[in-house]
Amino acid sequence: MDKRTAAKTAAELREKLNKWADEYYTHDAPSVEDSVYDAAYRQLTEIENEYPEVITSDSPTQQVGDNTLPGFTKVVHEIPMLSLGDVFSKDELSGFINRLAETDSVPFEYNCELKIDGLAISLRYENGIFVQGSTRGNGQIGEDITENLKTIKSIPQKLNKPVTIEVRGECYMPKKSFVDLNDARQRDGQTPFANPRNAAAGSLRQLDPKETAKRKLSTFMYNVADYDDLETNTQSGLLEELKALGFETNPGYQVANNFDDVSSYIDKYQEKRDSLAYGIDGIVIKVNDLNLHRTLGATVKVPRWAIAFKFPPEEAETIVTDIEWTVGRTGVVTPTAVMNPVILAGTTVSRASLHNPDYLEEKDIRIGDTVKLHKAGDIIPEISNYVESKRLQDSEKYLIPTKCPSCGSELVHLDDEVALRCINPMCPAQLTEGLTHFASRNAMNIDGLGPKIIGQLFSKKLLTDVSGLYELNFEDLLTLDKFGEKSATNLLESINNSRQNSLERLLFGLGIRHVGAKAARLIAQKFKNIDEIIKADAETIAQIDTMGMIIADSVVTYFSMPESISLIEKLKSVGVNMDYLGVSEEELESEDSFFSGKKVVLTGKLETMTRGDASSWLTNHGAKVTSSVSKNTDLVIVGTDPGSKYDKAVKLDIPVWEESRFSDEMNQES
Repeated sequence: MDKRTAAKTAAELREKLNKWADEYYTHDAPSVEDSVYDAAYRQLTEIENEYPEVITSDSPTQQVGDNTLPGFTKVVHEIPMLSLGDVFSKDELSGFINRLAETDSVPFEYNCELKIDGLAISLRYENGIFVQGSTRGNGQIGEDITENLKTIKSIPQKLNKPVTIEVRGECYMPKKSFVDLNDARQRDGQTPFANPRNAAAGSLRQLDPKETAKRKLSTFMYNVADYDDLETNTQSGLLEELKALGFETNPGYQVANNFDDVSSYIDKYQEKRDSLAYGIDGIVIKVNDLNLHRTLGATVKVPRWAIAFKFPPEEAETIVTDIEWTVGRTGVVTPTAVMNPVILAGTTVSRASLHNPDYLEEKDIRIGDTVKLHKAGDIIPEISNYVESKRLQDSEKYLIPTKCPSCGSELVHLDDEVALRCINPMCPAQLTEGLTHFASRNAMNIDGLGPKIIGQLFSKKLLTDVSGLYELNFEDLLTLDKFGEKSATNLLESINNSRQNSLERLLFGLGIRHVGAKAARLIAQKFKNIDEIIKADAETIAQIDTMGMIIADSVVTYFSMPESISLIEKLKSVGVNMDYLGVSEEELESEDSFFSGKKVVLTGKLETMTRGDASSWLTNHGAKVTSSVSKNTDLVIVGTDPGSKYDKAVKLDIPVWEESRFSDEMNQES
């Protein structure tokens, strides 16, 4: 390659890499696999090493991390947060270790740590109190995400010692949280996150901390900005010191004396990575002596005393034998590739989600294709692409269905979302999923009515919609598998009791898109009965505190459909309550209750009631029930094993009631 070709190729690579980096870091929506980005980055690095004159200031080799987003206050890192250099083979790793050995006559110790698939963060403490948290950003300037980080349980608000320190580490999303989040996003017609790292980044960049709290993030801390803050002089000792201060540190680290020790550690965790509760994409090797960190220094982008060994992507080839479409509770229709079974990352895989029609068309997956399969974030089976050389000659482009696979209704796109939906509320697939939701604890709370029983009721044609639950009889239930007289009696009693539920439970149980339990209660509280809700326009609903037009439009759309009105009439005819039985907004404001206007925290296990029942009672008597204790908390009610919230209440001199006193007050006010 001559200089002219090198300059042209470098420019093309820079354009691609900067685009991919923006998608990955800033928008948390990568369009290519990590391995594709890494290969292009290495090619650019090789060109720039051979022709330094082609390096430009906008080259990704000269940048660290991501850009900052609007909506967040900027934080300047007085000591830059650097990225890590990467190696992709043990030969490259050996070269790195050999180069280090040449800089000092004394043999090095190395600390091997797991490379967590998350987002780099910095936490600043003053006299042991958490005062600010930020993202890495571009290494020099990050985003202030303090309030979001306060919602993460593994981040201590107060350290075990009153030290002033800046601690750095990784915020990540556990594998289970990642799967649950993507399931929820697909049900709501949203594009799923590509991997746990992007899910964690997207969660930390929520402008509403309550949304971050729902994502169940965690952290591992592994470094400090200034080593002068430490009592130790080794990286392994630093991890122990951070743990003693109250931080979560990853227990998998190991001190290594030579390349063979490092190599064995890599092999060990490459084998164990699938069994971990969090994602890792490699191993980080650091010189253990912190004094040598200063001596070795850093380049403009990476430290010279550390390197990341990246695991190779594990892929397998298999053949797509079918594409199935399933209908969820909210009507989202999702395509799934059915494939010949193949072993991937330790498990047998025969199915992979194709997410939505746009994704399927972009990938151009067809029945009969040989495809490359990997696990996104080492968790979820995902098709990378089809193998063009193995595509059948008579292959035909897969046509996206226009009819619901369950009921045959026309499928639609709502609000320009990528999801395809069936909006027929009488769709059998939606009804089965919807009935499970209708019977759930936070909805109609029909104890003993789970998915398997609902499936049997549908297959035996004993149900066509939720109103049919209230027409079941003793003989009907005795036809179900493993259902005796006691089971039938208990279920009928539970169904009958649910007729008397307050309106908000019914409203939530209907499964109206975007209407959660809290929104259902606020709407029911405002309009007081179902007929008033049906007559309400979107503007009136949107005026309810915290509601907004998205929820309002969804409610109006639902009740504009004849099928929805028919269902409500059926439920009325079988005696289901349609009125709000709680306390009205006006009554809440004027009620002469001890709890009116107070901020109350519940903690520990209650013996005579559930936490949910206690919370509902408090809310109906004017209290605001919150999840965390602060100086603004008025009262903490404790059960058994109350934990740190009790300790914090005592320290802040906040009144603490045991359950018995709370019960007495309830009896006096009832």
